[in-house]
Amino acid sequence: MLEKKDINLEKAVLIGVVTKAQNEEQSKEYLDELEFLTYTAGGEVVKRFTQKMEMPNPKTFIGTGKMQEVAEFIKENEIGTAIFDDELSAAQERNISKLLECKVLDRTNLILDIFAQRAQTSYARTQVELAQCEYLLPRLKGMWTHLERQKGGIGMRGPGETEIETDRRIVRDRISLLKEKIKTIDRQQSVQRGNRGQLVRVALVGYTNVGKSTLMNVISKSEVFAEDKLFATLDTTVRKVVIGNLPFLMTDTVGFIRKLPTQLVESFKSTLDEVREADLLLHVVDISHPNFEDQIASVDKILGEIDSANKPTIMVFNKIDAYEAVPFDKDDLVAVRTKANYSLEEWKKTWMNKIGNDAIFISALNKENMEAFKKRVYDEVRDIHVARFPYNNFLYPDYQEEEE
Repeated sequence: MLEKKDINLEKAVLIGVVTKAQNEEQSKEYLDELEFLTYTAGGEVVKRFTQKMEMPNPKTFIGTGKMQEVAEFIKENEIGTAIFDDELSAAQERNISKLLECKVLDRTNLILDIFAQRAQTSYARTQVELAQCEYLLPRLKGMWTHLERQKGGIGMRGPGETEIETDRRIVRDRISLLKEKIKTIDRQQSVQRGNRGQLVRVALVGYTNVGKSTLMNVISKSEVFAEDKLFATLDTTVRKVVIGNLPFLMTDTVGFIRKLPTQLVESFKSTLDEVREADLLLHVVDISHPNFEDQIASVDKILGEIDSANKPTIMVFNKIDAYEAVPFDKDDLVAVRTKANYSLEEWKKTWMNKIGNDAIFISALNKENMEAFKKRVYDEVRDIHVARFPYNNFLYPDYQEEEE
């Protein structure tokens, strides 16, 4: 199920809806993210389609007229894939495939495909395969009939096990096997974590593609894989880091995303044990992203789901080198100044001011303000360490800035 292949650039169209629960601006933002996901998976977006609806059509997700428009565009431009921004039911997927006559994916399927490409270790591959099986199980369709009646001679005629039942049994058995495998690896990893001694543990958390791995490389002077794509890091990486003369463990975790498939949250909860057991969280935020506040809310929601919302946290606002405020024309009497027009200094005076010392502004790529970041992490880790070993406070003096 997880064979790796060289993926050619596939032409794709994106399809989303504007509803009461998801306004036009949100819909555009989700489609921007879906386009980045498509690019990460190896696709090229040719066109986007959106439709205003009270609620998605239970049969075809979008209306009949819009579906006809999409079908004509796909045929004329030889598009190979149609990607929907929300999760499709098995019936919707089947109906749409018949109408469009091309490969139909939803957001969940696309994210699972990226995870399958990115999984490097046996553990990550097992977790992804488990998520794929759980996604596949309710979508199995009885497309074939050659096993509908398994005849076995006199007295054995009658409805045997249908092929769809056979398929479901195979998938359920596979899910049970994968869950047992994950439990075994979890036990091994629990022993590994126990063998790390009493070192303070720091975990990098945040939305996908905010620069966690780049920051990890700068701080730990290691070579963790990092690139400007979603879910570049899938495997949890732990490194021993020393700031000043104070050693601690730093963990780089998988990034979060809005509308994260339930199957992935469940299967990756064990990976997030590193976050659960961390003494300090570094919540990395891409401040150059126009909707970074929504991304913070998404990460906080997932941290709440894994019982890690109340841990000591430092907000690390990364990519200050890429931040640009939208210009505001003071002479325009109609225009209203919004958050998009704020400078970095103005942002620091908003709710960020209430965070105080727990907000740091850096550029991991250009190594801007890294000394202030190191000092803040050093002070926090030292406080945790001294609370654990009360007589060690004299070992770690105040942080002295490193000379370049």
